[in-house]
Amino acid sequence: MTCISCVVSTAAACVLKCMSIIACVFHAWEEWAGLGQVEDYLSVLEYLLWVFTPLAIVFIVPFLIVILLYLSILFLHVYKRKNQLREAYSNNLWDGARKTLATLWDGHGAIWHGYEIHGMEKIPDKGPALIVYYHGAIPIDYYYFLASVIIQKGRTCHSVADHFLFKIPGFKLLLEVFSVIHGPQEECVRALKNGHLLGISPGGVREALFSDETYPLLWGKRKGFAQVAIDSQVPVIPMFTQNVREGFRSLGTLRFFRWVYERFRLPVAPVYGGFPVKFRTFLGDPIPYDPNINAAELAEKVHQAVQFLIAQHQQTPGSILRALLERFHTKNKGQ
Repeated sequence: MTCISCVVSTAAACVLKCMSIIACVFHAWEEWAGLGQVEDYLSVLEYLLWVFTPLAIVFIVPFLIVILLYLSILFLHVYKRKNQLREAYSNNLWDGARKTLATLWDGHGAIWHGYEIHGMEKIPDKGPALIVYYHGAIPIDYYYFLASVIIQKGRTCHSVADHFLFKIPGFKLLLEVFSVIHGPQEECVRALKNGHLLGISPGGVREALFSDETYPLLWGKRKGFAQVAIDSQVPVIPMFTQNVREGFRSLGTLRFFRWVYERFRLPVAPVYGGFPVKFRTFLGDPIPYDPNINAAELAEKVHQAVQFLIAQHQQTPGSILRALLERFHTKNKGQ
């Protein structure tokens, strides 16, 4: 019995010693991790929530009211054109849908960017023309232009887009309704010979991601668009939107994103912005069809025309602050 008592007491002593060691280790870990101050942290967090919640409510409510006002203005913009929309829907379902979306985009452009378009009279009321434009980081100015053509001219301008856009889930119907094609020359020529307007940006995704606030044209040696104009025997209308790079900017100038695109053709360069800067779209004089020049010569001629619009209407390097201030006055370079 004595031996058993010794064993039991020895075992109990070992257990107590182990528990003491565990307690010391836990206490040391607690101090290292700072868990002893969790209650203090929670207390401070509770105090901050108590202080800042009313402030958050104070700022959020006016923000929600601004959004409501913005949506109300959009509704009124659509309502103003209700008779045109009713007529469009009575003729064709997609005509009505296009006009409704065009009205929404037109309203967004007018409210958010004070959007203006100069030279709309250069777009023919009937017949084909090739519109060549500078590609912003996000070509939202081109969307506004398409909306203006639908509303003011009653025409749908076909467009050429990069292949990757057709791989985005859910975009197929939108691209079909607005006559967007991925750009084989034969299809472009067919659209023009059928009497449609066609918009194309020779710089494409490369210009969107890798151009900057100095507005360089990144067309390389591309001349397919010029050959399309020659084969279709149509005029080319140059187009540029002032401050488009100040509305949205790209981080594509970082070497890594440029390498990814050139290596894998993945447009992964982040785009930031959405600033309510002033947008003005300028349409240059049409370059008429000339059977005596080749595609390379016409491409260079169009390049110079777009470059001239940039030099005439865009102060470089672009400034977001200056572009924001232009919302409050009408003076601009070249006018």
